[in-house]
Amino acid sequence: MPPGTQPRLSGRRRRSNRLTTTLRRIYRTDVSVERRITRQLHVGSVPVGGDAPVSVQSMTTTKTADVDGTLAQVYALAGAGADIVRITCNEVEAAQGLAEIVPRSPVPIIADIHYQYRLALAAIEAGVQGLRLNPGNIRKEDQIKTVAGEAKDRGLPIRVGVNAGSLDKDLLAKHGGPIPEALVESAQLEIRYLEEVDFTDIKISVKHSNVRSMVESYRLLADAVDYPLHLGVTEAGPPPAGLIKSVAGIATLLNEGIGDTIRFSLTADPVEEAKAGRQLLEFLGLRERKGLDLIACPSCGRAEVDVIDVATRAQKALEEANLPIQVAVMGCVVNGPGEAREADIGIAAGRGRGHLFIKGQVVRVVPEEEMVEALLEEARRLVEEGVESRLAHAEAGAAELAKAERLQLIEIRGDPNRSAERRAAVAEVAEG
Repeated sequence: MPPGTQPRLSGRRRRSNRLTTTLRRIYRTDVSVERRITRQLHVGSVPVGGDAPVSVQSMTTTKTADVDGTLAQVYALAGAGADIVRITCNEVEAAQGLAEIVPRSPVPIIADIHYQYRLALAAIEAGVQGLRLNPGNIRKEDQIKTVAGEAKDRGLPIRVGVNAGSLDKDLLAKHGGPIPEALVESAQLEIRYLEEVDFTDIKISVKHSNVRSMVESYRLLADAVDYPLHLGVTEAGPPPAGLIKSVAGIATLLNEGIGDTIRFSLTADPVEEAKAGRQLLEFLGLRERKGLDLIACPSCGRAEVDVIDVATRAQKALEEANLPIQVAVMGCVVNGPGEAREADIGIAAGRGRGHLFIKGQVVRVVPEEEMVEALLEEARRLVEEGVESRLAHAEAGAAELAKAERLQLIEIRGDPNRSAERRAAVAEVAEG
C-alpha cells in the first residue's frame, strides 16, 4: 500500500469469517455486543481481558517527581472513572517519585517507559503494577528480555505500546510508511521477544492518529493474536475534535467486540479523558451507570481506622441518599485531604477523630464514631448549597486543629511513606 493511502475497511468480511468459538455474547437489555475472547491478566486488582469489563485508563500530565501534585491528579482521575492510571517514568527522579506514589494510589499504576530500559527496572523496584514499553525506542532484544524477566518475577503485565509516530525506521522503510501492517508487525516482533523468555502477561496497543488506520490496525491485530487489546487514537487533539476522533475509532471497535481497555488521548485535562471513557462505555452498555463516585485509599498499616468498613458504610449511606457527587474516604490524615483534594467531599481518619474536608479544605473535625454520619450530613448540604457556601460555613478553628493533629501524628509515627528509604532503593536500581 503506498504511503498515505487510506486502508480499505475490510472488517465486515473478516468478522463474517471469524470462528464463532472465538466470540462470547454479552446481553444488555435488548442490545447484544459480541466480544472477542482473549487471555486475561491483572493490573494490580483490575482484571483485563477474558470476561472482565472493559476498563478505562488515563495518564497524568504532572511531573512525576512532584509526588503530591501527581497523587492529586491520580485521585481526580480515579474519581472521574479511571480504573488504571499511567505515569511517565523518564528519569531517576520520576522513578523515585513512583516509589512514593504507588503505595498511596487508589488505583493501579502503570509506568510509561521510553528509551532507557533501566528505568523500567527502577519502576518495577518502585512497586508499579504494570509497564508500558514502546518497541519504537527500546529496540535491543537483550534489554527487552531483561525487563520481561524482572516483570515475570514480580507478576507484572507489560503493554506492548506501538505508536505510528515512533515506529522503527526499518519497518517504516519496509512498508513505505506507518500503515496498519507495519504497526502489527512491530507488535508481533516485540511479542516474540517476550514469549521467548516465557512471558505472556501481555496486552497490546497499535495506536494511530488517523482514525481509519487505527481501526484497521486493531482489526488486523485481533485476527493475529489472542492477547487483550488497549484501544486509543493517539494524539487525537483537543475537544471537541479529539473527542469525536476518539469515539469514532474506539466505539467502532468496541461494537465489533474488539477491545479490553481504552484511553482517550486528548489535549486537555486528563480528567476529561477519564470521564469520556467512562461515559462511552456506559452509553455502549459495557459498564453500569452510577451516580455516586466513591474513592478510597488502599487500606494499609498506617490507616487510623478500618478503611474498608468506613468506605462500605459510607457508600451504602450515600447511595441510599442518591447523591451524585465524588466522595473520598481516606485512612490517614497525613496524606488524605491533599491527595483527594479534587473530590467534592471526603473524610480522613486521625487519632480517634475524622477530618471532614471539601475540595481538600478541612471544614469539620468529628469523633471517629460519627465519621459516616457527619460525611452524609455534610454531603447533603453540599448538594443543596454548593461548594462555596459550605466552605464559608466551615467550623472555626477546624483547619488549624486538623493541621496540629496531622503534625502530631507525623511526630509519633515518623514519615508514613518511608520516602527516603524508597527513593534510595529506586535510585540504586536506576543507576546500576
